[in-house]
Amino acid sequence: MPSIAESSLVSLDFWAKPPDERDELFASLRAADGPVFCPLPDDQGFYAITRYEEVAEASRNPQVFSSQPTAVSLVDPPPQVARYSGSMISIDDPRHARLRRIVARSFTSRLVQRVTGDVAVLARHIVDELTERGPCDFVEHVAVRMPLQVICSMMGIPESAYDDVIDATNLIIALGDPDHDGPDGRDRAAVLAEKFSILHALMADLSRLRREKPADDLVTALTQANVDGEALDDLDLGRFFALLVVAGNETTRNALSHSLALLTDHPGQRDVLLSDLDVRLPAAVEEIVRYASPVTWMRRTLTRDHELGGHVYRAGDRVILYYNSANRDDGVFKDPRAFDVMRLPNPHFGFGAPGPHFCLGAHLARREITVLLRELYTRLPTLHATAPPVRQRASFINGIKSLPCAF
Repeated sequence: MPSIAESSLVSLDFWAKPPDERDELFASLRAADGPVFCPLPDDQGFYAITRYEEVAEASRNPQVFSSQPTAVSLVDPPPQVARYSGSMISIDDPRHARLRRIVARSFTSRLVQRVTGDVAVLARHIVDELTERGPCDFVEHVAVRMPLQVICSMMGIPESAYDDVIDATNLIIALGDPDHDGPDGRDRAAVLAEKFSILHALMADLSRLRREKPADDLVTALTQANVDGEALDDLDLGRFFALLVVAGNETTRNALSHSLALLTDHPGQRDVLLSDLDVRLPAAVEEIVRYASPVTWMRRTLTRDHELGGHVYRAGDRVILYYNSANRDDGVFKDPRAFDVMRLPNPHFGFGAPGPHFCLGAHLARREITVLLRELYTRLPTLHATAPPVRQRASFINGIKSLPCAF
């Protein structure tokens, strides 16, 4: 019979529990002699890697700890889902490196400058509307809007498609959450494939338009990019778009949502931050990302036998790298369960661990969070949550579905 730890890590009920309860379990796992093995219905299961240094070592060694066939699912996805979801995040070098270079070179200086300006303008607009609206759901009216509109602006996505994008990303990321389960009892894999296909179709329409009528947006740059004789085909473009809107929307949105919850729950830290907002905000953003760990884990699959942390893993073993646990490792962070907006240094894994799969959008995410928090707390210094957050019932993302606020 599985132990409490083994059964907890695969139970969505566990991931809906208060953060302190989850932290207690991961502390016990970090202190254990070896990794815990969690069985799954497919008879393979996975090992939980929870210590900071072991997560870092595995992340730096993709030749052994492979992202293929998937980095974002405890079990291998069915073919109809794998076709659409196999983005850079689930590909190894050398193809991963080539695709990453294509995408990175598409972020031209002109595009980056425009997006940077868009973030500042959008932050002012969001706070203008919040001021007029008054008490509301912070997630819906603030946190969702910043990353969605930034990414859609970058890609040139029409506003008429925003609701479809949000609906698709919510379902794709909230694995198991009853609020986002497939309608009418349909098979979840079929629903996932349908949502991915919607994103792919949207990208296909945009890429055809931009090949005929280029514009100053990321889709145009991606359709024209070429590195080492390779360009992105329609499937690659669709996969990248799905990755960008899912990762960019959900992680930044949840970091912003956690910001309000944390600064409400820790009024002393909020006072420290607001006493010198411009100076202390950069460190505070890093601490929010560390403490919240919006992306909880990534999966790797062993390509050969390998020893890590005193345990010998076998070829084909699945391991889960728990970033949330690494970010609480007391061998790296002093008093790691404390929320400290002045924490320095802060070598967290909130955007992934070091290695080829470190988040390509980390700089943009930091910019969005920083600019919006500065605008919010400069103009609405009494902004606070009026009730505890309603948390997503999912393990991959530490998500907040709703959070009422007032000022």
